[in-house]
Amino acid sequence: MNRLTRKTIDVRRCLFATAAVGLIAFAFSCAKAAPPDDRSGAVGLAAFARPDLLAVIDPAVKVGMISSYDRTGGNDDGFSGKYSFVRKEPGGLVLADLEGPGIITRFHTPTPTDDVIEFYFDGEKDPRIGLKVNELFDGAHAPFLAPLVWTAVGGSVSYTPLAFQKSCKVLVKAESFQFIQINYIKYPAGSAIETYSRTEPEKAARQRETITRLFAGTGGDISDFLAPAGAAVQTAKTQVSLPPGGTIKLFESSRPGRILGLRLGPASAFAGPGRDVVLGMFWDGAAEPAVACPVVDFFGGSFGRPAMRSLFLGTASDTDYIYLPMPYDHAARIELASERTDGPAIDVRAEVVYAAAGRAPNEGRFYTRWRRENPPRSGEPFTYLKTAGSGKVVGVVLQAQGPEPGQTPFFEGDDRAVIDGALAIPGTGSEDSFNGGWYDVPGRWFGRGGMPLSGCLDYLKPSARTGGYRWLIADAYSYHKSVDFTIEHGPEGNLIPTDYTSDTFFYALEPPAAEPLPAAAARRVADPGRIVFTPGWNVPLRSFSLENASVAKMTIAAGKDKVRVLSMRTQGDDIFGAHHLAFGCDVPSAGRYRASLKAVLGPDQGVVQLAVHDRPWGEKIDLYAAARRKSDALVLGVLDLEAGENEIVLRLVGKNARSSGSGLDLAEIVLEPIR
Repeated sequence: MNRLTRKTIDVRRCLFATAAVGLIAFAFSCAKAAPPDDRSGAVGLAAFARPDLLAVIDPAVKVGMISSYDRTGGNDDGFSGKYSFVRKEPGGLVLADLEGPGIITRFHTPTPTDDVIEFYFDGEKDPRIGLKVNELFDGAHAPFLAPLVWTAVGGSVSYTPLAFQKSCKVLVKAESFQFIQINYIKYPAGSAIETYSRTEPEKAARQRETITRLFAGTGGDISDFLAPAGAAVQTAKTQVSLPPGGTIKLFESSRPGRILGLRLGPASAFAGPGRDVVLGMFWDGAAEPAVACPVVDFFGGSFGRPAMRSLFLGTASDTDYIYLPMPYDHAARIELASERTDGPAIDVRAEVVYAAAGRAPNEGRFYTRWRRENPPRSGEPFTYLKTAGSGKVVGVVLQAQGPEPGQTPFFEGDDRAVIDGALAIPGTGSEDSFNGGWYDVPGRWFGRGGMPLSGCLDYLKPSARTGGYRWLIADAYSYHKSVDFTIEHGPEGNLIPTDYTSDTFFYALEPPAAEPLPAAAARRVADPGRIVFTPGWNVPLRSFSLENASVAKMTIAAGKDKVRVLSMRTQGDDIFGAHHLAFGCDVPSAGRYRASLKAVLGPDQGVVQLAVHDRPWGEKIDLYAAARRKSDALVLGVLDLEAGENEIVLRLVGKNARSSGSGLDLAEIVLEPIR
């Protein structure tokens, strides 16, 4: 992006920001407001190469998605492949058959194969593209090149734009296919959309280079890519103290312009379960804030912990950041409000990057909606955003906590977007909507991680917590009358009473209806009443005995029950004494916890006890029984734990005289906070 000037204003105050804001506003009023450059919308690769145009609302765009969703409302969203194609042809399965002009903007599947997939353009008999499905995502096969393709957190996705003037047919040469999502945009007949060509023009090559540089800046300052050509760009820096119950201004302007970025720190000072420091943004003298969101959630936190690091927003080096174009007509204000009643003041560091280029008529103002439903109404989905007017949804962050620790079936729910009164986006599963797949599978949707545009906030099965994020750029959900964007809680019927919290990012030409932020007490993170670890599934095993022991995961019979366990068998002693198992157990908050276990009792089981700092701790639990049966919860003792991962050590310290061995078939470790 061209940049004429970049001025830096460094303003330092301690208690209140009044003087700092005055200087910022004065400096901005002295800057010559440059008229914005061409603010027409960007399509294809340009949508990624020109993020400065993200606020443009294109009235010609109609968005949609073809997917393998279960048309009956059930949960067969690709498992059987019944709904994964529009028709069968002699050559295979037609996944999509679109009429133009239009562009395929996204192709996602968590079940890629080595079957050949073909793309036919404008009624041609021979495909212009023919590759294995897996080759769409490896980044090495044109036109599906990095960084717009990847496989991460269990899903494979391509954002390679495939334009067509008349039609595009997608066919996979296979007898079956599973999960699929194909997003597209359509334009009115006669629109100047050039059909995909095998020979990439020089302009596209330059755009790819720009996109590569942009994505490489993830976590850093990408405001260069957001500045309108020829606009004077400045950075306002301030340090100010935010006391409990106080409000401070970080930025204020009374001239046309646009925010390009905000950096705010220290991120750790805004973290925690209270969600009680709120970021507010106001545009053009509006009484209601365009943004009203707890800071930790706005920047992609996971239940009070900084978690997200995406291209446009997240946390890096204890600093929260957002880089998105936020244009306004004549006024802007950014402020922080603390709703804490006690504790120390926060020494806030802030940088605001802005440009003297006002909002163009076809640009929307930037808005977010923070929403929490705990739980959503039974039988109804959770609502991300429901609004009227004209705009586009460009991002969403979700935190989800189920009612049953150790289980996450609520994440079987589908996202849906009804746009301008018609179903446009029929999802196939919660993690699929964030470009992932297969939750609770190691190496897939199993832990914090992702890519510049999407990823997993966390997967904490023992606390029944997970969440994800996704930016919608070329695939933004444009609406011209209304949008009703939701996600289900549970596989069918919206029946699991889940705690859902989201922040949805969108642009709108008209101010949306006000939706006041709930009181702090209604925003606070609610920790589960117990945390359930299932070692026979995926609890991290840090270590076990150095010798004379074996460990296996299996399902065993225990009376009438079938129980999944982590089974340990020993012969003789370990080299350092008692045999042991050590687990990494994550807890949401620091405090005292009552530790229990559930195991399979039997004739070859030993005596188990906790160990803390290599010393015996709590009660000895004799697991002997004449016949195998599943135990109730057996209390081991009380532990003082820190927030985050803690080491829980179990030792086999002997056996009952009647026992034939000193084994351990461990089903659950249960931690209950002592209030």
